[in-house]
Amino acid sequence: MRTASETDSTDGVLAEQLLRLTRRLHRIQKHHLEPLGITPAQSRLLRLVSHYDGDRPPRMADLAARLEVVPRAVTTLVDGLEAAECVRRAPDPANRRVIRIELTDTGRATLRRLRSARTDAAEEILAPLTAEQRDVLGGLLNALTDAPADAPPERRC
Repeated sequence: MRTASETDSTDGVLAEQLLRLTRRLHRIQKHHLEPLGITPAQSRLLRLVSHYDGDRPPRMADLAARLEVVPRAVTTLVDGLEAAECVRRAPDPANRRVIRIELTDTGRATLRRLRSARTDAAEEILAPLTAEQRDVLGGLLNALTDAPADAPPERRC
């Protein structure tokens, strides 16, 4: 049985490893996205807009809420994606004061290339793992991502 101090130490090491992995994932993803001229943040926004494709396009406020960022950050991302002709601003037909963000054909093509870049990045990061290890990792990550955010961590005695 581990003591509280041993558990705290192990948890601290695990947290540091997760942070290092997150930074590594970000670097690898950024490396694979650079040839497309898209940042990881723009990639997330483009994927989010694509989820609305065919439905009513999102408002900037919808995107900010879903990304959990301030609206100004979305404006900057949309500006960059609009300059790359991946999205366009369009007035809402029911309320002309509301601006909706629509995916363009260029945006759809960019999304296809983004999916390929993300697959390449995933293959690079997971290369050291066997198929069995990948399955175990997937289960562990599901347990972590599906845990309620406000649930207190379980403690072993």
